[in-house]
Amino acid sequence: MELNEISAQVVDAAIRVHSVLGPGLLENAYEACLAHELQKRGLSVERQLGLPVVYEGVRIDLGYRLDLLVEQRVIVELKAVDRLTRLHQAQLLSYLKLSGKKVGLLINFNVLRLKNGLKRMVNDL
Repeated sequence: MELNEISAQVVDAAIRVHSVLGPGLLENAYEACLAHELQKRGLSVERQLGLPVVYEGVRIDLGYRLDLLVEQRVIVELKAVDRLTRLHQAQLLSYLKLSGKKVGLLINFNVLRLKNGLKRMVNDL
């Protein structure tokens, strides 16, 4: 499955979850429901996957966690905030760099229309 197809499936599944649950819940509720929706579609999903920092060849576990990793290729970082900020984008970009993944989706469920809470980011490696 190609990166664009995986991303499209994640966005479609997120829209489905948002249409059922609406805004106003905690992030972990959206995470569990989105993971379930993606698995129903036959996609592999890992939740709360640890992401170590490698510094001078030493692997250091600092407690960073990816909300979702879909098909071992797309990082999905979920939020339930008033608005996405540059700090949220920097967090996802850092996760992309640390993991060596190319594509990430930042999804804020605390919006009236989910399209206003979506940001696709690409790590140029």
